[in-house]
Amino acid sequence: MNTSADRWQAMRYKRLWQWWLALGGLATGAYFLFPEDGLWANVTYNAIGLLSCLVIPLAVRLHRAARPAMWYWFAAGQTTWVFGDLAWEYYKYVRHEEPYPSGADYLYLSAYPMLVVGLMMLTRGRRGNLVGLIDPAIVATGLGLVFWVFVMHPIAADSTASSLERFIGVAYPAGDALLLAMLARFFTSTGQRTASGRLLGLAALLLLAADVSYSLVSLYSDDDGSLLDAGWLLSYVGWAGAALHPSMRWTGATTSRPSSGRVGRSRLILLAVCSLLAPALLFVPGIGDNALDRLAIAAAAVVLFVLVVLRMSGFVSQVQHQADQLKDLAMADDLTGLANRRSLEQGLTEGLAAGPMQVALLDLDDFKKVNDALGHAVGDRLLVAVAERLLRAAGPGALVARMGGDEFAILLAGATAEAADATVLRLAGSLREPVHAGGHDLLVGVSIGVADGTGTDDPVEVLRRADVAMYAAKNSGGTHHRHTADLDDTADAQARLGAELRTALDTGQFRMVYQPIVELPHGRLRAVEALVRWDHPERGMITPDRFIPAAEHNGLIIELGEWILRTACAQAVEWQADWGAQAPERISVNVSARQLAQPGFAAVVARALRETGLPVGRLTVEVTETAVFGGGQAVQALNELHALGVRIALDDFGTGHSSLGLLQTVPVDVLKVDKSFVDNITMAGRHAVIATALIRVSEGLGLTAVAEGVETAEQAAELYRLGYQLAQGYHFGMPVADPDFTAQVVVAAP
Repeated sequence: MNTSADRWQAMRYKRLWQWWLALGGLATGAYFLFPEDGLWANVTYNAIGLLSCLVIPLAVRLHRAARPAMWYWFAAGQTTWVFGDLAWEYYKYVRHEEPYPSGADYLYLSAYPMLVVGLMMLTRGRRGNLVGLIDPAIVATGLGLVFWVFVMHPIAADSTASSLERFIGVAYPAGDALLLAMLARFFTSTGQRTASGRLLGLAALLLLAADVSYSLVSLYSDDDGSLLDAGWLLSYVGWAGAALHPSMRWTGATTSRPSSGRVGRSRLILLAVCSLLAPALLFVPGIGDNALDRLAIAAAAVVLFVLVVLRMSGFVSQVQHQADQLKDLAMADDLTGLANRRSLEQGLTEGLAAGPMQVALLDLDDFKKVNDALGHAVGDRLLVAVAERLLRAAGPGALVARMGGDEFAILLAGATAEAADATVLRLAGSLREPVHAGGHDLLVGVSIGVADGTGTDDPVEVLRRADVAMYAAKNSGGTHHRHTADLDDTADAQARLGAELRTALDTGQFRMVYQPIVELPHGRLRAVEALVRWDHPERGMITPDRFIPAAEHNGLIIELGEWILRTACAQAVEWQADWGAQAPERISVNVSARQLAQPGFAAVVARALRETGLPVGRLTVEVTETAVFGGGQAVQALNELHALGVRIALDDFGTGHSSLGLLQTVPVDVLKVDKSFVDNITMAGRHAVIATALIRVSEGLGLTAVAEGVETAEQAAELYRLGYQLAQGYHFGMPVADPDFTAQVVVAAP
């Protein structure tokens, strides 16, 4: 609502309303400096009133008020009131009489409805609800009762006054009661208040205070009440000041925000005091002696009791509503709107008690690569789109939940295994088409594990079974897998292996061995590849293919990989000191995909080189093609390593997803040609074609080619004939802890 144009206009007229309030305050003070009932005092009084009447419509035009009718009602009410002042002065100073009632009284009383209409329009824009009506009703009832007891009833009971005088006398406090009700609505409502709105409330409050004080002074004192003129004069100034404030443009505009229903301390005190006014009046001497007063107090007490009960019921309803909202929030996923883990576990508990049920646990394959390559915003949109597809595919009666990350679960209460398998096929089929998310069409793979509640009433156990089945599907390369007892045995073995790996690392059971990389044809050792072995105290030496996958799965590969890196670098430095020129020029260390995905991996390598003292150019990091195929953090880590001066080798080259494509995106120095292209290289025909092509690719790109898995002299000779200068394999040496750097295997030229 507050636009840049509004702000510019507010700055332009900012001082206008301040000048008006300052001048109005000074004029009010000057009024009391003049002789009472003198010419200048009357001129000042009427000038303030007339100017305020003119200022309001001018301010409406100046600020282009959003609710002009409200301001015109205020202007009309104030103008009528000023005419009442002029009429009274006509009677007093021209006709030299003070009649009661007079035409001035009719004008004063006519102003009340106009001001009340304006205040109604002001409060109509506030957040309306039951609370917004009850609170002002409590205030108006309590204070209205005080009005009746101390003002209205004494006037009405005056036997010396005529009926018309009593009617007019009661009409004034009745009009004040209307103002009181509207002010109670204004000050107890929770809508947005502008500075202009607060000035309006203050002006009306000053008018009410002056009127009530005048009535009380007239009834209970002989004072002429001249000091009360300050209340009316400042009220005039306040009405016009509110109109001149720039915020008047949107004062009274409707706000659609729901009420919070919160009660501040001051508001609570006000409501409590007004609620207790009825019984408190019974303790005032002389008040309870009159039957009519007792009846009024009793009626007000009943009304206040009903209003307070309604207010309390509103509190209870609000608390219940908020509790329901909190429950909904606690049982729903913020991103997708699906049920969350807590809701699923509750459904599982109920489903296990009711009868047969099935649970499918679904995990998106390679979702992390989407986040790394396209950002988390696209990843979130992908999850929302996947959730919508799963809801449609699961069908009615199924509970679809997001467990966290890229993992979803579907609860099928009362379903048989056949029905669950059919649902799983629909779920997998729903994601075969690309998912449009963030301007990208993404093909999403899934792994689904299915389990039932046979033999258990524990929802956590059912989810564990589904989780085991899901990982079995992921490891097997299939789309889905149903839980069996054999999977538990495998999972238990993996868990035990993970625990043993932790113990092995803590107790120093791992050993490093090194395999030579030699130069053809004379077999001189040029480098070594560092390999890890597990020296198990009971099962002996265990090869990496048996424990590295488990270390990858439980994350221990991060700590183990750093130990391998430091140990290999320290060993290379020791060889340089012991063997001199005969020591290997470089040492290669294998790095897993999980290590590359760890933020700050390049810093880990740099620290290991710095602390061991190994020159950066003597370290080669070997990675598989699958580890860097998805790009993202892995490729960034390799770029950072290459920038340090570390050489990068692609291991098992030629067996990955897009080998040649990686040469354009990954900083590569060495191609390690996979053993599968070396095994049959001595056979005639097509068997040597790929090995020949790869050496040509390496030469063309300026890369170093290393042939892996060389086991015979014939293979070595053929590789040398094709152009390979470096080779590695059992023919040149087994991986051992202390290689013989003096041994050579000569390869005769063909």
